[in-house]
Amino acid sequence: MAPSSKPRPFPSREAILEFIQDSPGPVSRREIARAFKLDADQRPELRQLLKEFAEDGVIDKGRGKTVNTQGGLPAVAVLEVTGTDGDGDVLARPLNWAEDGDPPKIYMKAEKRGRRGGRSADRGAALGPGDRVLARLSRRSPSVYEGQVIRRIGSGPSSVLGLVAIVRGEVRVRPVDKRARHDLFVVPEESIKADPGDLVRAEVLRGKRLGLQRARIVERLEGGTKSLSLIALHEHDIPVEFPDAAIAQAEAAGPATLDGRTDLRDIPLVTIDGADARDFDDAVWAEADDDPKNPGGWHLLVAIADVSWYVRPNDALDKEASTRGNSVYFPDRVVPMLPEALSNGWCSLNPKEDRGCLAAHLWIDARGKLLRHTFVRGLMRSAARLTYHQAQNAHDGVLDDTTGPLAETVIAPLFGAYKALSLGRDDRGVLELDLPERRITMGEDGQVAKIAVAPRYDSHRLIEEFMIAANVAAAETLTRKKAPCMFRVHGEPAVDKLESLREVLDGLGLKLARGQAVRPAQFNGILAKVADTPEAPLVNEMILRTQAQAEYSPENIGHFGLALKRYCHFTSPIRRYSDLIVHRALIQTLGLGDGGLGKEPPDLEKLGEHISATERRAAAAERDAVDRLTAQFLAGQEGSVFNGRIAGVNRAGLFVRLEDTGADGLVPARSLPRDTYMHDENRQALRGRRTKREYRLGDQVEVMLAEATPITGGLILHLMEGGGAPAKRRGPKRNRKR
Repeated sequence: MAPSSKPRPFPSREAILEFIQDSPGPVSRREIARAFKLDADQRPELRQLLKEFAEDGVIDKGRGKTVNTQGGLPAVAVLEVTGTDGDGDVLARPLNWAEDGDPPKIYMKAEKRGRRGGRSADRGAALGPGDRVLARLSRRSPSVYEGQVIRRIGSGPSSVLGLVAIVRGEVRVRPVDKRARHDLFVVPEESIKADPGDLVRAEVLRGKRLGLQRARIVERLEGGTKSLSLIALHEHDIPVEFPDAAIAQAEAAGPATLDGRTDLRDIPLVTIDGADARDFDDAVWAEADDDPKNPGGWHLLVAIADVSWYVRPNDALDKEASTRGNSVYFPDRVVPMLPEALSNGWCSLNPKEDRGCLAAHLWIDARGKLLRHTFVRGLMRSAARLTYHQAQNAHDGVLDDTTGPLAETVIAPLFGAYKALSLGRDDRGVLELDLPERRITMGEDGQVAKIAVAPRYDSHRLIEEFMIAANVAAAETLTRKKAPCMFRVHGEPAVDKLESLREVLDGLGLKLARGQAVRPAQFNGILAKVADTPEAPLVNEMILRTQAQAEYSPENIGHFGLALKRYCHFTSPIRRYSDLIVHRALIQTLGLGDGGLGKEPPDLEKLGEHISATERRAAAAERDAVDRLTAQFLAGQEGSVFNGRIAGVNRAGLFVRLEDTGADGLVPARSLPRDTYMHDENRQALRGRRTKREYRLGDQVEVMLAEATPITGGLILHLMEGGGAPAKRRGPKRNRKR
């Protein structure tokens, strides 16, 4: 009898894990699905389960889309030395690490010096960046290994990004990586005549001079100490220049016409953005719903720039936008996904100018529940460009020349609809973390003028809720039509992270229930209990750390943080490629004209992985740029004392976040009061073996700034003890020694 093609009930976790364990090698999701006869509707559940297994440390991801049972790193592996940590310990990483996220940290054991097999010189030389070794690995914790060299296998030229400096008449390269503790020495004939302060790329060479690794400068790059954000761009390989073909295509663009579009120009849509915004890709409008069956309900209109009209699949602009994945924002510059002729021009919903758009009509009830929706391709004209501050002032009764004529007819209905949407948000139980955002303000001289907590208005939340509603409508439309969709997915927290959170909460007398599926509302209940207490920052930080990373995928698993079953990004196609894909899918599915996905749509799974990676790359570059600019702002304040809170703990020391600037600095373990400190990973603490003194995540501390290095963004702090005298005496002495 032929086997039945009817899908079986979804198998248990144990059955799937046993199948993976019994397989002779890595297996793919497709193989697992075939073995258990899972249909298309069950495959997202399989994907989520495998993701949970990986996050729990039960399985490893293999090459491609395969998985295998968890074994950590192999017992013997080829490693590449990356540098040293703050204590001078040599760090390495697996040579061919191809997984998502960072590899486990590997500390190299010191090699025994002396003559062995006639190779004393090779064994005696200390390991340096770029050295490759075959090493035996032993696990010290889930994320830390110790490596012992079996033999050296040569060094591939290791590329280092750094700034040129002249020290005692010699050319040096100072790496921009804060983990690198030493300069590189460059002989004059290998310096390509780079000037002090130039940003360069250098290759690390074998051999040393005066204890410094030798290097050869191979490329001089734009930037330097005057353009710290450019260091982050080059460090993360973010493309800056557009190809000539893409620029030519953008500059040849013209206005969208009314042909085939719905005329929305009589509706007073407005844009609400930050004061420094230059591209406006969303406009909003609202009115009370006149349907007697929907008392207290609202009709919303969210209009989004029609980027798909100008950027077609596989043209020059599309290829470059796909490569970039997103725009990247720094305090002093923007690296856009699209050329300025589009991003600030024809695709920007500038006031009083006709612009093509893709618009969502949304009808919600009095508690913000989405009742129905429809999409149109339209031509709009923004009635005004408002800032968040302007919109909030108008709502509070403080009007100006722009907001005065709009106060009753436009702004009041917008806030009325927002009130309903906020009730819906409360009903869903959205995760509500209190994480203040700090903003860097640049002066006219290009230097940091101010770092302060960014204000948070209801006008910010209004735009967020309107955008979420439109994103949900887009996801529901494509799901109902069984059309391709690039979902924005956010899985549940991993089990091991929840256990770490429970340990911290137990120490505070708080409980997170076991044995049931966790929901955002449970986290909110805990946050409410600690609100306005000294423990609030710690609990917010720890709950944030339990969260999975949101990503893009054609397989929907829902959005945990927003408590939504279906969600995608539709509202920012100027700066996110994911949104452009959703626009194309809606246009093709709803028959809204040209610019759809086309006859051969892209591989959405592969594309989702790519744009998730570019998003992480952009976030890392933005964070590094902020770190460098903050260090530049603090440079010259060495010796000053600041209040802070411990934001991270590891064997190297304590990471302290300063209250005034939000800057993170390292208090090296060696600078703590004399003792042997043990790292308790579960409790997120360093504990002195002799004194029992303990430093825990979230503790308030007073620190002295010992060193600020704008090149790397690194801050070295010293803990103030006994009124500050011991730390202050110890700090400058160690600083001079370094």
